[in-house]
Amino acid sequence: MQQWTRLQRARLAASLVALLIALPAAAQRIEPRSYGNAPIGVNFVTVGYGYSTGNVLTDPSIPLADVTARISTVLAGYGRSISVFGQSGVIGFVLPWATIDAEGQLEGQTRQAHRVGFGDPVFKVSANLYGAPALDLKDFQGWHQDTIVGVSLTAGAPWGQYDPDRLVNVGTNRWFVTPEVGVSKAFGPLTLEGALGVTVFGDNDQYLGSGRKEQEPVVSAQFHGIYDIRPGIWISAGGTHYTGGRTTLNGVEKNDLQQNWRWGATLSVAINRRNALKLYGSTGVLTRTGTEFDIFGVAWQYRFGGGL
Repeated sequence: MQQWTRLQRARLAASLVALLIALPAAAQRIEPRSYGNAPIGVNFVTVGYGYSTGNVLTDPSIPLADVTARISTVLAGYGRSISVFGQSGVIGFVLPWATIDAEGQLEGQTRQAHRVGFGDPVFKVSANLYGAPALDLKDFQGWHQDTIVGVSLTAGAPWGQYDPDRLVNVGTNRWFVTPEVGVSKAFGPLTLEGALGVTVFGDNDQYLGSGRKEQEPVVSAQFHGIYDIRPGIWISAGGTHYTGGRTTLNGVEKNDLQQNWRWGATLSVAINRRNALKLYGSTGVLTRTGTEFDIFGVAWQYRFGGGL
């Protein structure tokens, strides 16, 4: 059986766990080390828990005010590292189960909502274009990162729990796709990353009954600074800015353009060559419309195959 250093285990954990950390909205994801390298043929199973709480800032023309929400999410996912034209990549999916408690003022009256069920599953494929060669386990142990350039495609399917007669739902009843390009550069124990993506949404044709909800694309940029504290343990700090996403309801354009900033931090610990633990949190810095959530979570990952 191959022997791994703790630093190699940490890098593998970083490159795989990042796929399976989900936030309430696609453009709000803060994912350090999304573009890394991993030995080909490794499978990984991840289970996580996330808690989100905060305000929902709405279009002033909508008769909703003082909207708050608490969301508890259990995530389960699977992924596999693959070779893509001689460079490494990852394919995987995550399925969320969520509990939502929301409260707000609707036309001057307090309304509450409680929802429980499966959310929309999310699928992702990423492929490095430069700097992350597809290696087997033996060769990977001697590899060191310099500059990596990669791309990814994330898609959400409208298969979660959805009731067209309710304003608050666990599922969204629409597709979304997010193509993204990212760059990662190592400077000894410090790694700097940046990524640019565009989230495109399908239409919801059952919004509050038979209504139609459309949404313009959201452009997002994220950046991270990651530091290897010691072999097996790393910490990151970074943020994301996303803009766009104005909605149209039944042909009427709403005043809900998003121009928001978030920042967050992540701590990752590789327990051994098969297990890793990650703690993460993020908060809104500036929110024009949309969710102004504080988010906290933990994820555990088990890896197998590929010669482990």
